[in-house]
Amino acid sequence: MTRINTNVSSLVAQNRLQSSNKDLNSALTRLSTGLRINSGADDPAGLIASESLRSEINGLGKAISNTERASQIISTADSALGQVSNLLNDVRGLVVEAANSGALSKEEIAANQLQLDSSLEAINRIAQTTTFQGRKLLDGSLDFVSKAGTGAENLQSLSIDQASLGTTGKVSVDINVSAAATKAAVAVSGITAVVPGTDAVDPVAGVASSADFTVGTETVTITADATGVAGDGPTITFDDSTDTGAAPSASVDGSGNITITVDDDTAYTAAELVTALDGIAGYSAATDGAGTETVTGALATGTLAGGVDEVVAAAATDATGGLAEDVVFELQGSNGSEVFNIKAGSSIQQIRDQINLVKDATGVEAEINADGTTLDLSSAGYGKEALIDVRVLEQEAGGNFTSTRTEGTDIVATVNGRSANGDGNKLSVNTSTLDLSTSVKAGFTGTASFEINGGGAKFQLGPDAVGNQQARVGISSVSTARLGGTSGKLYQLGSGESADLSTDPAKAAEIVSEAIDQVTSLRGRLGAFQSTTLDSNLVSLKETKANLQEAESSIRDADFAQESANLTRAQILVQSGTNVLSLANQNPQNVLSLLR
Repeated sequence: MTRINTNVSSLVAQNRLQSSNKDLNSALTRLSTGLRINSGADDPAGLIASESLRSEINGLGKAISNTERASQIISTADSALGQVSNLLNDVRGLVVEAANSGALSKEEIAANQLQLDSSLEAINRIAQTTTFQGRKLLDGSLDFVSKAGTGAENLQSLSIDQASLGTTGKVSVDINVSAAATKAAVAVSGITAVVPGTDAVDPVAGVASSADFTVGTETVTITADATGVAGDGPTITFDDSTDTGAAPSASVDGSGNITITVDDDTAYTAAELVTALDGIAGYSAATDGAGTETVTGALATGTLAGGVDEVVAAAATDATGGLAEDVVFELQGSNGSEVFNIKAGSSIQQIRDQINLVKDATGVEAEINADGTTLDLSSAGYGKEALIDVRVLEQEAGGNFTSTRTEGTDIVATVNGRSANGDGNKLSVNTSTLDLSTSVKAGFTGTASFEINGGGAKFQLGPDAVGNQQARVGISSVSTARLGGTSGKLYQLGSGESADLSTDPAKAAEIVSEAIDQVTSLRGRLGAFQSTTLDSNLVSLKETKANLQEAESSIRDADFAQESANLTRAQILVQSGTNVLSLANQNPQNVLSLLR
């Protein structure tokens, strides 16, 4: 059928040409931008997925930048702390050198003190001037802020390394100590008490107003203020059951019995006994001044007003006991060991004193138990690592010097319901939300609480600004006023202070050791945070970002091989479509030939 009003062939050719032009434009756009999705119409679902991935990728990029910046801050702080450690080591060398006072002149010690003062000034300078883009790092401004609660006074050297403060900006910490740490202990037995003497005199009756008794070569005369009547009556008794080292004392009871209290192994002059007896109301005493003797001599008879029945000695020999045979033993402690050669008959006090004389070298202290026959040895430190060992090297056949050992135990505690790691009196806990350590006063059990309500250096380590993608780390001050421990603070080593080189080098050495441990611990914590938290987080973020970029690319980016083929196809179709349309438009002109 031949028509002129409607050219169907032309209409079909136009539609096809339009479609080909659209495909050509799409291919040209994709090839020019490199993107498969250039508008929502290209792929609505793909566009949504692509934009979501792009948002995550941008967040990861910022998190990577934040983590790298945090690592730079920690590196800056660690570098400065390394210099502080070097200065502390120099100070320690000066302290040890000053302890050699027998070989150094006062001028040399003074010169060392000047050098030490300079080192202390340098440490304070580092604490105040270590900054990162104007933010001070080691002055304590990045340390956590806490508020003491019930029992907090029992916590010592509290160190809060990391804490998550949540949306409220604070967190409560409850430490419950169920078992206090104990020292290692050894009970030494076999130091047998000597049986007391029983020197007594015959009863004497009379009306004399005075009585004499001898102490070694001296005679002590007790005189009543008024004479009495004849008759049997009081006694004079020496009581040497004490072990205090105090001066002698005397008392009289309602029956007129006089008791003279003396130390069991202390030598007294007769004049000291006279002073004690003069203190009794109604009596006075005098001595003939022959010499100095102990109160273990023979006692003579005598009478007092009212009638003295007898004078008795409660103990004529040392009641503290002694070794049955010679013994040689080695005492091993946490600080070192010593060998003791103890002779038969040595008292328990003498053995105790010999052990305590070298307690700094061994780390072991000795005490006498309540019954006075057992020597209790205890370690200076607490916990399972505390060491005491007594080994008998030589002992005579009749000796029975023995020891019983008790291991030390670590503290048992929980922090916010979670079991803490115990090390002697120290406890620590490390969770995803809290990392802290503290020492607890010896013997304390119960609850200690406090609140962390701010502070710390907060780092955003994830793509979302939420608590579980943030980390806070505390960086304490390293000024000389803050460095140190229970022995004292570092500033006390300065000229004129209580632990300068000319005053107390031993105390100075303890303070420096505690300061070195404190700085070393801080460097270790920051290093662990950097390597464990920051570096591992950086690797994870970069890997995650790479995977998301790959996923986003597969959705959004153009495939150039495919788009090039699409472009060629579209170009051919446009060219052919244009030719076909030209031919279709010529078809109506053929009708004119019918009118000729």
